[in-house]
Amino acid sequence: MSKKVLVILSEWGYWGEELVGPYDVLNEAGYIIDFATPKGRKPVALPPSMDETFIDPALDKYVTSAHYAKRTREIEQSDLLAKPIDLSGWFPAMPYFNSPNFGHELEAYYNKREQCWKELEQYDALLMVGGSGPMVDMNNNERLHDVILGFLSQGKLITAECYAVTCLAFARDWTERKSIIWGKHVTGHAREYDYKDSTGFAQMYDFEGKPMPSANVGPAFYPLEYILRDAVGPEGQYHGGVGHTLSTILDYPFLTGRSTQDGKLVGELIIQVLEHGLRRYGW
Repeated sequence: MSKKVLVILSEWGYWGEELVGPYDVLNEAGYIIDFATPKGRKPVALPPSMDETFIDPALDKYVTSAHYAKRTREIEQSDLLAKPIDLSGWFPAMPYFNSPNFGHELEAYYNKREQCWKELEQYDALLMVGGSGPMVDMNNNERLHDVILGFLSQGKLITAECYAVTCLAFARDWTERKSIIWGKHVTGHAREYDYKDSTGFAQMYDFEGKPMPSANVGPAFYPLEYILRDAVGPEGQYHGGVGHTLSTILDYPFLTGRSTQDGKLVGELIIQVLEHGLRRYGW
């Protein structure tokens, strides 16, 4: 029976290779792939991830190969991502603590979430694609946190790339509030590789959800390395892999890829986990 993977993308901009790398590997292996976004809008690739002449300011080198630029453009021009699942219409929102009927609303929330978790049983793994967009609409998205907690409750593989790794640090049980990656080994965007300026988005939206002109907003919103170091605690470990082309860490059930060029390896490791029982890689 074919394996099935749920892939979550940002509507504000995903990095092409971080989708194409694992997607092409999984698709070739015959996997079924469903796509979802926070509000059901079509995700858009970040322009530099379609431009083989782009030089990463922090790394001072080309990071978009001609192959992945071409494949990303092909996907952008296709209908592959045209109708993603709408997370906001699938998973419930937790009620405000001071809402008038908090007790009843909280019970309804948990009942609905339990139903959604049963619907996650069809999937073998979760993949959250990185880029700058996840900082806006994925990392502190409580519905996505509940998707992650659902996969965790079922003991299934949870994969995140680049800035989407932040989702793992923020996804926590509402009552316990302990990091789910406490004591684990993870990788993510290293402090040395953070932009000092020109963090941009492929698409932006206003308060009413209407498209706005894209813009550069300065440095990344936070140093991801610091967040991950705190989240894993003294018994876990953050791996920056500074100076190494790849930094991909598997500490089951979490598989994390630092940046753009880890995409293909991430896809290969998903297969190794699901078909051969791999539980540890990269540390």
